[in-house]
Amino acid sequence: MKPETAAVIFDVDGVLLELTHDEEEIFFTALSRFVPTEALSRDWNSYRIRNDDDIVAEILERHGLSQVLKPEVTDHYIALLGNALQNGLKTVAIEGASKLLAALSSHATLGIATANFLAAAQCRLQQAGCWHHVAPLARGADGGGHKREILARLLASIDLPRQRIVYIGDNLNDVEAGLTNGVHFIGFSTDAARRRLLAAHGARHISANHVETIRLIHTLLS
Repeated sequence: MKPETAAVIFDVDGVLLELTHDEEEIFFTALSRFVPTEALSRDWNSYRIRNDDDIVAEILERHGLSQVLKPEVTDHYIALLGNALQNGLKTVAIEGASKLLAALSSHATLGIATANFLAAAQCRLQQAGCWHHVAPLARGADGGGHKREILARLLASIDLPRQRIVYIGDNLNDVEAGLTNGVHFIGFSTDAARRRLLAAHGARHISANHVETIRLIHTLLS
């Protein structure tokens, strides 16, 4: 397999990186400059669209604020996150993620399709030493939309048949994204209950660790 003949696309949180409590709270700290945040849900699934861009828009809407503020909120969040990462905040990689990316990089073009703002994902992946592997094909929350739409925007830039593309995610919206876009999908989670849920919603290929992930990728693309 040559890199130009296959592509492997990853969700970020839960697949390549853990989303720590401290990282999560920076998002709400940034919003607190503009709206009260004490009562805001930390359950990303409670928002209309699980996408950072749309979540900011929804929160501004709830508080009767103009969407004109959205770029300012986003820029403030990215600045706070970047500063925190430079001053002690540590990004935690999923066990085996770095080795997985390194092992795949000579066999496929790698990328990410994430519901995080792309600049935020880049900052965190850079600290984890993973960004250079996935930078060639990277799409984030910017522009809004469900995960299936983010993945579709990314796939539009890839000149490969869908059977030569694998997408790996850990949420139900990732399952939908993979199935809707007609690519191979691997449901990944270190949590057994989450794996059962992914399988129940249509994920045919399930991985509990990244040793298994790389085996599945090679099987699907062989």
